Amino acid sequence: MPERDPTLMSGVPELVLLRLLAQREMYGYDIARALKLLSHESLSLGEGVLYPALHALEARGLLRSRSRQVDGRTRIYYQATPKGCRRLERLTANWRRMSEGVERILGAHHD
Repeated sequence: MPERDPTLMSGVPELVLLRLLAQREMYGYDIARALKLLSHESLSLGEGVLYPALHALEARGLLRSRSRQVDGRTRIYYQATPKGCRRLERLTANWRRMSEGVERILGAHHD
């Protein structure tokens, strides 16, 4: 299993959660499964990170939630708000700019 560096994860949960939830409404387990699947298991958020992040994004008005009964169980579904979608656009642009810069440095040849 690859080593995980928490310092590299700064800001990543917000970015990936907004991306997934801008596409469609999802509940916690669905979100965790999609993160693992789409990242080819490079990213996973445990419950101790996932749910506090979802609640924080909702408190900031970036997500909305609703309860739904499914097979006799209550599930909380989350979806990005218009404010969340605007935040996603800014975060995505910043991430791409930064990751391109890091890639240039990592790929640079030093004599």
